[in-house]
Amino acid sequence: MAELTSQEVVDLTRTLNYGTWRFQKGWMPMHVVDAEGCEIIDGDGKRYLDFSSQLMCSNLGHKNAAVIAAIAEQAQQLAYAMPGYATTARAELSQLLLEVLPQGLNKFFFTTSGTEANEAAFKIARMYTGKNKIIARYRSYHGSTSGSIAATGDPRRWAMEPAGKLPGVIFAPEAFCYRCPLGHAAANCGNACANYIEHMIVNESDVAAVIVEPIVGTNGVIVPPEGYMPRLREICTKHNVLLIADEVMSGWGRTGKWFAMEHWGVAPDILVTAKGITSAYVPLGLCATNEKIAAYFDDHYFSHGHTYEAHPITLKPAVATIKEMQRLGLVERSAELGLYLGEKLRELQTRHVCVGEVRGKGLFWALDLVKNRATKEPFATYADKVSGKALLVDQIAGKCVADGMTVQSWVSHFVIAPPLIVSKEQIDFGVALLDKHLAMADEQCVTS
Repeated sequence: MAELTSQEVVDLTRTLNYGTWRFQKGWMPMHVVDAEGCEIIDGDGKRYLDFSSQLMCSNLGHKNAAVIAAIAEQAQQLAYAMPGYATTARAELSQLLLEVLPQGLNKFFFTTSGTEANEAAFKIARMYTGKNKIIARYRSYHGSTSGSIAATGDPRRWAMEPAGKLPGVIFAPEAFCYRCPLGHAAANCGNACANYIEHMIVNESDVAAVIVEPIVGTNGVIVPPEGYMPRLREICTKHNVLLIADEVMSGWGRTGKWFAMEHWGVAPDILVTAKGITSAYVPLGLCATNEKIAAYFDDHYFSHGHTYEAHPITLKPAVATIKEMQRLGLVERSAELGLYLGEKLRELQTRHVCVGEVRGKGLFWALDLVKNRATKEPFATYADKVSGKALLVDQIAGKCVADGMTVQSWVSHFVIAPPLIVSKEQIDFGVALLDKHLAMADEQCVTS
């Protein structure tokens, strides 16, 4: 078979494959042939700064030699073992997780994605509590499988309704001070959004768990006010409701801590994660529970599992990833460089009237674009996205690609989350491109 040209690869991909979360017409995927460090390389040899770690997952950057070696070593030694067997990779990773996870989480179920890990968390919560309902929040994304999309608050759930709206999932307001869903003007509201969750628990018959992204991911990198997580922990404990932390995106050093919940000293009952656990080199998810939940299943049937649970080729590179993060001090580096990146992004806000808010922690930030700073009106809504309308953030992202940088755009904001190995010079380059192309949005702003 003749070697495919770069254009043939693109044409075959767009013709024979589905592009996710988009209209298929007009999809022109970039042909990526290589990646190294903080850069990805296309079929023409052009390099691009990866300013969002692809899907906020390539935390170690690309071509880390230790992780690649771990994949090859495990493939040569033992390519597959069914979940009922013990393997060295499984034992090594489980032991290592005790060093980096929030204290008290010490029983693990491995999956091949974040959405599967959330499915496991919901099943475990329901089996353990004997209750059914899960409280999620509106500005949230927990995955695309049936249970996870049902618990997703953002409008990606809508296409699956009414069947996708599974019984037992109810939604609470998000902790979003910039656009408070309860209409409060500032963060000194006494944690009204957390207190409303208590109101929901009291007025529902059988709430098993509350699930939150500690720092909301795709839907805007929303950082809660300081007292929110401790208050939510207090509410869940008081009412015997489990607290599930979805750290698929916010874990693994992304926010300047191993896990975002550590910023508030809060221990969840269940922690779900994926993405950065292997720096996305192989697909792995994790559902971790505390000792009380683990002890329950000593004498109660654990009714869950799948063929690829604890797949050895996914586990060995996770061991290598954690050790590389420790060796390179990447959690501390994320915290340090996060201050630098945050400062640079706030400087953008002073120069561009289209930037309504800059928010984030560590190397996890959002630029929220608005037509009018006074009213906080965004440039687009989800209804615009699903209508096929050309969105301004996508146009700006396209300009950045032409100049050598990829960045994730979503409705009316950008997610800025470079690999944790990023340099200050690369941050400067990425911010300079945003500075250049945000002028497109400034021209459409109301300034009076």
